[in-house]
Order: sequence, then structure tokens, then C-alpha cells
Amino acid sequence: MKNSKQFDICIVGSGAGAGPIAYELAKAGYKVGVLEKGKWFKENDFFKDEQLGRHSVFRSQFKDERHALEEPNGDGTWSSDLTAQFWGGNIVGGAINFMSAYFHRLKPQDFRLVSEYGDIEGANNVDWPISYDDLEPYYTKVEQVIGVSGRVVKHPQQEPRSTKDFPFPPTAEHPVAQHFDAACKSLKLHPLPMARGILSIPFNGRLSCEYSGYCGSYGCHSGAKASSRAALLDEAVKTGNCEIVTQAKVYRLNSDESGKAISADYFDLANEDSSKRVFANVFVVACYSIESARLLLNSTGDKHPNGIGNRYQQVGKNLHCCAGGTGHGVFEMDKLKEFEAKQLRIRGPFFNRALQDWYEIDDKAVSSKPIKGGTLDFVFDPPLPTGETASLKWQGEKLLWGTPLKQKIKSHFTKSKDFKFEVFCDWLTNDDCYVSLDPIEKDRWGQSVAKVKAGFHPHDEKVAQYLVERGVEVMKAMGAHQAWGNVFTQPTSNLVAGGCRFGNDVKTSVLDKNCRVHDCSNLYVTDGSFMPNGGSVTPTFTIYANAFRVADKIIVQLQK
Repeated sequence: MKNSKQFDICIVGSGAGAGPIAYELAKAGYKVGVLEKGKWFKENDFFKDEQLGRHSVFRSQFKDERHALEEPNGDGTWSSDLTAQFWGGNIVGGAINFMSAYFHRLKPQDFRLVSEYGDIEGANNVDWPISYDDLEPYYTKVEQVIGVSGRVVKHPQQEPRSTKDFPFPPTAEHPVAQHFDAACKSLKLHPLPMARGILSIPFNGRLSCEYSGYCGSYGCHSGAKASSRAALLDEAVKTGNCEIVTQAKVYRLNSDESGKAISADYFDLANEDSSKRVFANVFVVACYSIESARLLLNSTGDKHPNGIGNRYQQVGKNLHCCAGGTGHGVFEMDKLKEFEAKQLRIRGPFFNRALQDWYEIDDKAVSSKPIKGGTLDFVFDPPLPTGETASLKWQGEKLLWGTPLKQKIKSHFTKSKDFKFEVFCDWLTNDDCYVSLDPIEKDRWGQSVAKVKAGFHPHDEKVAQYLVERGVEVMKAMGAHQAWGNVFTQPTSNLVAGGCRFGNDVKTSVLDKNCRVHDCSNLYVTDGSFMPNGGSVTPTFTIYANAFRVADKIIVQLQK
């Protein structure tokens, strides 16, 4: 094909599952090509503007491509709609440009859910084909290479570490964190300083955090946030061995008569959507779970009539989101001591606290035996003054204006302070949560869009409700004048994983333990697709660590 290119390794996508592969292979001297659908934005493009959080310029356009989504109605029926909610960030570095960067490791029991807690009827739980010990050195590598800030403290759920502490000191903490610690200790809990994939001090040409508050959902202006682009791809390109091809929408992987992947076809969005082709010895798919499954399903061939890796109809199966909920504690300034109110008005530093006392729940009121629990992260929402003000114009069904609206706005921003907690627990994989190709809906290039069926297991709701109630108790112990929380069962717009589960049984998994497609010896999938379960934390840290692990395996393969 005209305009074709040849690389040692071709990577589709540029996020957490792609960056470590490009970084390690380029440093090892291999020619690396990264095909990214989005554009290359840099620090100066991420100014502190609430209108820029995941702005449409950073995302795919609904008119061009979307997803079909099916959700349960609660009465046995399903509702269907088209959505753009799963497009987290189509730019170099992926959606992690906009992450809050909570960096918790998984724990040893996350790798062996069945062995530890037994089967759960209606769930497709399995043990991982690797152990925590296999991944631990790579967690450590992520902390050192991309920069993780934090402080290790002893607590009942502390996972084993090969290093005593994080390589970077904690990011600056809000003074109210001390009040939180005291409240937790009064409840005999173990508050944790939250590790963040955010630099607290300059490192490797990147500046430290500026503490603007514009973090989660926003791109990082200083480069402190450990996005794949800032931490890894910029370094990979400097080697001279890595080429990042932007505005390259990959739509098919081609395979030869033996079933091996030989090339990738993409639409050049900067050149009138012309079709181009890349050849390579090894291919890596890392374009987010939903789209990775869609790409494999669309990549049919003589040896792969149902899509690459789909001989046993496993591609797209066992998708999972992040189950949990949210809660709030509202503190009324005029009911606090003057110094307490002054502390609460401080903006910028992170709250930086988490609780994992209920990572395993041993409560007979919930279950006769211990069950897997989750994590509570306590945070401040990013500043959204315009959005918050717009929501204040209604008093019930009555539209406010003039003095009444001004008074309400003043009260909202000066009379109270809202804390937030986020609950993370496992979204159990089940037969009603998967990705397929929609038989009707097409994108602008004539391809079937991904159809996401997002059924949840009732066990998740029970665990999340328990954790939400614990979070409310903590808020009340802090002295919140109002405290409440809610469980959610809708699929999260981010933090989606699974769909190409790894395992030892070719009939129940898509990838082997090294994330290589069972039926395609030179194709790997390294985004969150590989994960049999998401654990009870955000998955980005684990995706990074596993991608570094797989990079070592690919280098060994290329050396043969």
C-alpha cells in the first residue's frame, strides 16, 4: 500500500498501556511506531479554565463516532441509547492526561478472588494467572520512572513492598487533613496519606504540582501529572527510535495465512481520511478496553473469521467498570470556630486521604464470612464556579434572578464547604456486561460502533452501600453539619477495564499470562482489557505496572 511504514513494533494507542511499551522498546534500540487517533497537546494547551476539562477538542466527536449503550431498567428490561460518555481523552497520552491520579496498588487478594473468597453465583470471577509478587517490582518501577508521590504508613491492609517508601515526598496537604486524621483515630480507623501520580518536586524536566485545584478532569499545565505523554512518550521520542503518528484512526489489523498480525490499517484524519498501512514485527493494542475489543472484533481474516483472538467468543466478554458510590459532608462556616473556618477556605492543596480499613469486610451483618470490600478516597472537587453558579438559578421550579440569586450565590461560596468521598469496589464480571459490534449503528467511516451492555451484579450494590455508610460515619465524626452518600450502578465513563481477559485457559480468556493473544503469537493487548477484575482502587497504576512487565516479555521475544 502507498505511504506504508515499517517498524519493529507498532502500538495502537498512547495511554497507560502504551507508554511503558514505547519507552522501554525505544530505549532498547527498537524502532517503535505509535498510532494515536488524537492530536499532540502539550502543557501550554492545558490552561486553568473550567471550560477545558475534557473539552470537546480533546475527545472524539459524537457526530463522527459514538457507542451504543444498553443498561438495565431494574424490571428485567433494558434501555438502549447512543452515548459519547466513554471517550475519555483522544489525545497523545490518552485519558490519563485528565486523571485525578490516585495511585493505590492492588493487594495480593485481588489476584485470587476465587481462592480467597470463593465463587459468587452469577459472577465470572477467576484468579489471575500471575501473582502480586510478579507485579510488585513493576509497581516499584512505575513509582520511580513516572514519579509517584506519597508516604507509606503501616495499616492492617498494607500490601508488601520491596521499598520502604515512595521515591517522592507527598504532595502538599490541606490543613483540614489533620482534622480528618483525628476523627478517624477516634473511630479506631487507619487514615492513609494518598499516593498520587503527581510530582511534589521537579523531576526529569517536569515541573512539580502548582496546586491550582484544576486537577481531576483537567490536563496538567506543569507536567507534574504522570500522564503517559509527559512521563514516558516525550522521553521515548528523544531516543530517536520512537515515532508518534497522530490523527491515525486504526480500523483493522491484518493477519497472514498463519494467523500472525502483519499490518495495521488506519485512516489519516489530517489528510482527508486517506487509508494508510503500517507493517511491524510485533503489534500492541492499547486503545482503551471498549475500543480495543472493537478493533479485534473488526480484524477478521482467514485464521480469524470472528476477529483476532475470538476463536472461543471471548473478545469483549467480562468487561467491568468501577463499582461504588459517592458521598458528601457539608460544613457550615458560621457554626465553626474562626480558625476552623479559615482553614476550610484554603484552596489548592490536596485533601490526600484514603481509608482501606474495609478492603476486606468481616461483618456478620453483611455476610457470614469475610467478603471483598473496597477503598474510600476523600477529596475536594475541582473548582467549577461557573457550573455551580448556573445550577443555583433554580429554586425548585422557580427561576431566580436579581437580589435573591445574588444572595444564594454568595451563601453557596462563602457560607459552607463541601467535602467529597469516592467509594471504589469491584464491579463483578458477569454475562450481562460485555462489548460487541452494533449491527446497525456505524461511525462516519462506515464501521460498526462498539455496543456496550452494562449489567451489574447485585453483590456490588451491597458492598458499595456498606462502604458509603462508613464514609458518612466518618464525615459525621469530623463534625459535618450535613452528611449523605449514594451508591451508583451505572457504568462509569472512565475506569473501564476487561474485555480481553488474560488467563491460562484459551477457552475462557483472550490473552495468555503475558498479555499475548492466544491465537496470534505477535499481538499483545496491554491496556486495562487484560484485567479479570479491577480491584477496589482505580486501575491506572496497575495498567502502567503490567505494561512495563509486558515490555520486558516483548524484548525477550524480539531478541530470539
